[in-house]
Amino acid sequence: MANWKEFQEANKDRFLNELLELLRIPSISARSEHKDDMLKCAEVIKEKLLSAGADKVEIYPTPGHPVVYGERITDPAKPTVLVYGHYDVQPADPLELWHSDPFDPTIKDGKIFARGACDDKGQFYMHIKAFESMVASGEELPTNVKFIIEGEEEIGSPNLAPFIKEHKELLKCDVILISDTAMISLDTPSIDVGVRGLTYIEVEVTGPNRDLHSGVYGGAVNNPITALCNIIAQLHDENNHITIPGFYDNVLESTPDERALMAEAPFSQEEFNSDLGIAKEWGEKGFTTNERTGIRPTLEVNGIWGGYTGEGSKTVLPSKAFAKISCRLVPNQGSHEIEQKLISHIESLAPDGIVVKAKPHHGGEPYVTPIDSISYKAAAAAIHDVFGKDPIPVRGGGSIPICALFEQELGVKVVFLGFGLDSDNLHSPNEKYDIANFYKGIETIPHFHKHFAALSAKG
Repeated sequence: MANWKEFQEANKDRFLNELLELLRIPSISARSEHKDDMLKCAEVIKEKLLSAGADKVEIYPTPGHPVVYGERITDPAKPTVLVYGHYDVQPADPLELWHSDPFDPTIKDGKIFARGACDDKGQFYMHIKAFESMVASGEELPTNVKFIIEGEEEIGSPNLAPFIKEHKELLKCDVILISDTAMISLDTPSIDVGVRGLTYIEVEVTGPNRDLHSGVYGGAVNNPITALCNIIAQLHDENNHITIPGFYDNVLESTPDERALMAEAPFSQEEFNSDLGIAKEWGEKGFTTNERTGIRPTLEVNGIWGGYTGEGSKTVLPSKAFAKISCRLVPNQGSHEIEQKLISHIESLAPDGIVVKAKPHHGGEPYVTPIDSISYKAAAAAIHDVFGKDPIPVRGGGSIPICALFEQELGVKVVFLGFGLDSDNLHSPNEKYDIANFYKGIETIPHFHKHFAALSAKG
């Protein structure tokens, strides 16, 4: 154990510089002009896995962006840990809101500011450096280690399911370890025991067959933007309850004991509001802010546009208006079922003279890791080794659609070991990742492998 820590301490500056190198690659999966950057990023990851000690590393092409796979198998009798991560990042727009170039990492106050710093380059790279530390220590690895680092998570992983189905033997493992989640803080470590599912659609609302002069036609033709706003306004009631018929039918309600456990996490509503610059919190009546963002399903408008939005004025009554709407789902809610209910409800709210079309985008299922599982116990023990205290189990508000897919296809559980913070501006301008969290992750991960091997041996 001391050897791992000594190696990490001696190489911490190199680890950080390598991460900065990775962050300089604009691996934006959503944009075709970054295809070469995606390939470059995959090649860099391959090189880093090989130099870290992987015996075998391959880049597998897909119809989209490639998957990087690596492994070190020391003894087939040992348990195998499959590490998942993604090297693609969100677009950096709006660029004018960044304080520095999103692809020229800037360190300020002990934090790395760059797109992908936390989501997910900084987090999956912890595993590569932790793996390197274990190999370099000269000690026998407690587990076999496999890596699958994909390039399409930010666009819904459209090619991951076929890849997993085709390579089940290659990916065979005893647990899947993911660091694409957050903890409360380094002072109050926590482990996500669940993530929400996702349904995402785009809505097109059409009125007249062309844009119209708002003076000549205004007041006589239903404005699609107004119609769309009225539809959206009807998706929540006065208690901020979602009005889609049957939306809550299969929601797995948390028990009073579970809600009490969540309430142990330190939280200040005043600080929450102050940090976001809001005068008052909002949400479903009868639930706290932490419950609303963890154990309850939601519906949000992610974008809305139509008509003239350029500089100056143009008195137009538009032909069309658009919106992007997503639902975060909790256990027992199926993404496809909710998708159809959402679309049907929106269509039913269309007034006369307005045509509504909705098309699905990506989605995914909710996921929960049992806290009595070997994998969770190993993660909790690893946290205790490094932090000196037990982690608080919490529900994450985000979505990692591939979790349910992994369990379905490979028959093993996923465990989360994230070191990001909710305040790291994921998907937003000025994304950041604390260097201290990066190093703590590298320090903690080897302990997970040690404990998972020991607990697996006990059965």
